[in-house]
Amino acid sequence: MVKTIRKVGNSSALLLDKAILEMIGLREGGQVKLAVNNGSLVVKPVAAKPLDPKKLAACLDRVVSEWGDVLENLAN
Repeated sequence: MVKTIRKVGNSSALLLDKAILEMIGLREGGQVKLAVNNGSLVVKPVAAKPLDPKKLAACLDRVVSEWGDVLENLAN
């Protein structure tokens, strides 16, 4: 999935889809820790919640159904 950094006031923002937030156990207003690892941005929830395997599977199914073609093109 490719995202665009957007200007918000004097800052920049990366908007995350609801499905992505659900997969990592976050929602609007949730706090994250940011780190840089070998040039990559790593985003982790501050208070990680245990994932429900059924909810995770449902989120993954939704992402694949909506973005499957894009993901396949990126993989190639």
